[in-house]
Amino acid sequence: MTASIPSLEAALAQADLLFGREELETTIAHMGRQIDAALDGERAVFLTVMHGALIFAGQLALAMRTDLEFDYVHATRYRGKTSGSELHWLREPQVDLTDRTVLLVDDILDEGHTLKAVRDDCRRRGARRVLVVSLCTKRHDRLVEGIVADFNGVELPDRYGMDYYEQGRNLPGIYAIGD
Repeated sequence: MTASIPSLEAALAQADLLFGREELETTIAHMGRQIDAALDGERAVFLTVMHGALIFAGQLALAMRTDLEFDYVHATRYRGKTSGSELHWLREPQVDLTDRTVLLVDDILDEGHTLKAVRDDCRRRGARRVLVVSLCTKRHDRLVEGIVADFNGVELPDRYGMDYYEQGRNLPGIYAIGD
């Protein structure tokens, strides 16, 4: 860690807990039941957006009863920073998406640039239906047009991000750092 970036521990000492572990576990279990009902037995492609959704996706998959085929993509705009820039593709889906339902699973729907690009790519690959699943949606007016979460767990204030300089994604809760 560089001297200019405070440690995660120092940041957490001044952070507000927005959602604790038990509340998130309950939310994720509820989401799993909702998605199972929407799929109605259809075997979907469970496409995790890495690295952010890794923890959430594992929890959500265990909360579901539907048979799923798993894959992942890695697309980023942040590259270790706290604000985004242009989209960089690091891994594309390997599973054939033709005429399939895709559950596009991410940790947060913030402005939506990354999720929209990945969703549109799934459609170009022939997906019949792409359902966006996010643990969190950030409340603000900067959401790109044409993207919404079909399934969302919790809403967050605009003073929040899912990691702190690539740290803290495995914390047992969701915190807001700063004003």
